[in-house]
Amino acid sequence: MSTVRTDDDTWDIATSVGSTAVMVAAARASETDGPEPLISDPYARILVQGAGTGMWENILDGAAMAERLANADPEAGALFTHMRNYQAVRTHFFDAFFADAVAAGIRQVVILASGLDSRAFRLDWPAGTRVFEIDQPLVLEYKAQTLAAHDVRPSAERHEVPVDLRQDWPAALKEQGFDPSQPTAWLAEGLLMYLPADAQDRLFELITELSAAGSRVSAEAVGHHSEERRAEVRERFEKFADQLGIERNIDMQNLTYNDPDRADVTEWLNAHGWLASGQPSTEEMRRLGRWVEVPMASDPDAFATFVVAQKA
Repeated sequence: MSTVRTDDDTWDIATSVGSTAVMVAAARASETDGPEPLISDPYARILVQGAGTGMWENILDGAAMAERLANADPEAGALFTHMRNYQAVRTHFFDAFFADAVAAGIRQVVILASGLDSRAFRLDWPAGTRVFEIDQPLVLEYKAQTLAAHDVRPSAERHEVPVDLRQDWPAALKEQGFDPSQPTAWLAEGLLMYLPADAQDRLFELITELSAAGSRVSAEAVGHHSEERRAEVRERFEKFADQLGIERNIDMQNLTYNDPDRADVTEWLNAHGWLASGQPSTEEMRRLGRWVEVPMASDPDAFATFVVAQKA
């Protein structure tokens, strides 16, 4: 379990874990601008272009980048296309989760480690919906200032909760008006891989404590990857980055916790008062016609599972 993370590290939108939010937003922008997009995020490009990370702006023109990579290295091109497709499918899945939650009457939403998530601005929320976004103060500040400068306003009652999830975020959440007596729709997207196993368990313990009956939670669950596979992915990325002159600002693998003791999220939730099910992301990608054959296709641990649960 290798990582350069520390218990008290922090970041803004251009550094460390914060910059990964720019990568995800760039993938959303690329999908939005492509043919027959699965999602629509009109604000993603704005957020990427103002972030100052440089590296991820290469993804904005995804089709051109995929072609360049395929010409240099067919496997690298396939991996890049797979990554873009995965981000589109993941966003589509969790958009649908929120649509189902509000259709069931839930009007309280919490997005954990929200990054550059723009759902509070781009989704069609019913009247009276309150969306709470939890993340590092500088990340939330960047998003709010950038969108305000473009006269973008939220489509729900949006509440910023500027706190690290390693701190007392439940208290900060309540201070912003969160009501634990009301059903809540929780989202942990692009988060769990940045937590060690014990922190993941604690996160779901706190969510459970704060959730009234009828609450829902959805999460992107990750497994334990072999060190051999991680080394192959790092080598491949470094190769095509060098070929294309892409500046390597961060090493993604040094930001994540590849923890062999990580609990299976579906099993954990089912054992703690939730009714949970998991959808392999590979199946969802195939269902939506976005699967690409990649070198690690035969390794089930290389792919995430989309979990959805409801509290009794």
